[in-house]
Order: sequence, then C-alpha cells, then structure tokens
Amino acid sequence: MDRRRQQNLLVQVGKDGKLNQVDEILMRIQKTKGIVGVIVVNDEGIPVRTNMDNATTVQYASQIQQLITQSRSVVRDLDPTNDLSFLRIRSKKHEIMVSPENDHLVIVVQETNPDAPKK
Repeated sequence: MDRRRQQNLLVQVGKDGKLNQVDEILMRIQKTKGIVGVIVVNDEGIPVRTNMDNATTVQYASQIQQLITQSRSVVRDLDPTNDLSFLRIRSKKHEIMVSPENDHLVIVVQETNPDAPKK
C-alpha cells in the first residue's frame, strides 16, 4: 500500500474541511521516520483509526489489548495505588509503543532500526 493511501486511511476530515486535533497529532506521528503504523483502539477493543491493513490492525489490536490488561493487572498487584501509563515492547524488527488511556489505546509500531539497509 503506498504512503498516500496509508495516510488517507488514518485521517477523517470534518465537515468544514479541516482536520481535528487528534487527526493532526496522528498524522504527525505517522510522518516520523521508521513508523510502520498507528492504530487507535476504543475501549471495546475495536480499531477506530489505523493506517495498516485490516488483518494486521485486528491482530495488533486484539493481542495488545490482552497484553495491556495483563500488564495493568501486574502493576496494580504490585501497588494498588498505581496504574499502567505506557508500555514499550522491542523486538528485533519492531518496537511497539502503547499508550493506554481511559477510553482508548494508541498503538504505534515502528522499525527498530529505520536506518539499516533493507534485506
């Protein structure tokens, strides 16, 4: 999927023809070098914004939702007054950053080393 089409999947333009503040922030994140995808998931685990293909989006959304639930539980078990504020997972190929909020998750997937030559 070309870059222009990916950007169009993520953006929702208002009736006045302008981007809302959330879309502007998501576009800015997406334009960062090495970003593979951005997904916003609602509190029911349903992706509401993405620039990734449907199968990949659903896979990330469901797996990350489960991981956030477990991670939040661990944090609260260790200290009941605490809560999970950010989760970062790094693998050989990608880094997944998750910001859990009250009613949604923001998932950003980026290349671990965007400057490395492609094989």
